[in-house]
Amino acid sequence: MSPAVKYTLARLVLFLAVFAALWFVPNLSLLLKLMIAILVSAAASWFLLRNLRDEVTAQVEGAVDRRKAEKDRLRAALAGETEPTEDVPAADEEVHKTQA
Repeated sequence: MSPAVKYTLARLVLFLAVFAALWFVPNLSLLLKLMIAILVSAAASWFLLRNLRDEVTAQVEGAVDRRKAEKDRLRAALAGETEPTEDVPAADEEVHKTQA
């Protein structure tokens, strides 16, 4: 399962747990209970879900790095550079040699 999905589900479960705990507090309107649950679960997730948040960050950074490498490779190909870079897999090297 994706780290982003895990983090989102954990945030949702944390919110529902806080809201369920507030459900039994008398003399509070439903809107106030929802607002308190949002604030408390947001603050709690900052501390409790740090590892999951770090996993999501690493996943996003990896995706950005891969896209940047692919963009650089495509720009080099469009510029007419025939020498493969380190990021190009061996199968792509043969394609570049046959096209040149």
